[in-house]
Amino acid sequence: MAQLASRMSSAIRFGESSGADPFAKVKSLISDMLKTLEESGKSDASQKAYCDKETSETKQKKLEKEHDIQKLSTKVDSMSAKSAKLKEQVAEVQKQLASLASSQAEMNKIRSEEKAIYDKNSAEMKAGIDGIQKALSVLRDYYAQKSSGAAGGIVSMLEVVESDFTKGLSEMEAAESSAVAEYEKVTYMNKVATTSKGQDVKYKNKEASGLDKSSTEAVSDREGVQAELDALGEYLGRLNKMCVAKAEPYAERQARRAAELAGLKQALAILDGEAVLLQDTTKRVLRGMHSQSSA
Repeated sequence: MAQLASRMSSAIRFGESSGADPFAKVKSLISDMLKTLEESGKSDASQKAYCDKETSETKQKKLEKEHDIQKLSTKVDSMSAKSAKLKEQVAEVQKQLASLASSQAEMNKIRSEEKAIYDKNSAEMKAGIDGIQKALSVLRDYYAQKSSGAAGGIVSMLEVVESDFTKGLSEMEAAESSAVAEYEKVTYMNKVATTSKGQDVKYKNKEASGLDKSSTEAVSDREGVQAELDALGEYLGRLNKMCVAKAEPYAERQARRAAELAGLKQALAILDGEAVLLQDTTKRVLRGMHSQSSA
């Protein structure tokens, strides 16, 4: 505005000295200044619109990315917790499998020892019974040829021993049979439990492995989103410097520009009025001078 005032002063002095309309140049200067201010206002308004649009969209994107990160973090935490729980369950089942294996090994050892004792004792018992039976056969044949009262007592005693041995062998065989049946029953149950628990471990390990893989992928996705969020933060910072961090806010610049435009338009209107008045005055002066010349 100071530069315009200086140029207006020079234009008026030039017009007065040359006899031309002193306001024509001034009005031209004001019109040029009006045009410059209006174009500046449009440019500033365009930049504000750009800044508002970019800032709004960037903030919205930033909120969306923050929401995405929160969702991914929740997903990662959930999968990690579930995987950890599955691994705890696998460890517990593996303990049970180890206990089953240890118990089965102990049963195998006991069964082997019992079988060895049974084989030894039953063999001895059978051998004893066989010996007694042979002795009875010999004695019966021998005493059958002789009539001796003593023969009946000896044979009877051996028959009692044979009966006791036979009964003992039967009880031994029954105990062995029962022990074998119980061993086979428990062994079968252990086998079924081992198979079931082994499958459980297999599936739980597979599920935990899948969760770990998905969790790793989600962490990678979260890192990618975080990089985007960081970039948005940097861009928002640049927008703030360009659009907000100025000595004079847009509203103040707009108000000042509006005042300048109003002042220039008012000055232009005044000059238009002054020009008309000056023209009328000039005409009257010229008519007066013409009348004096004619006289």
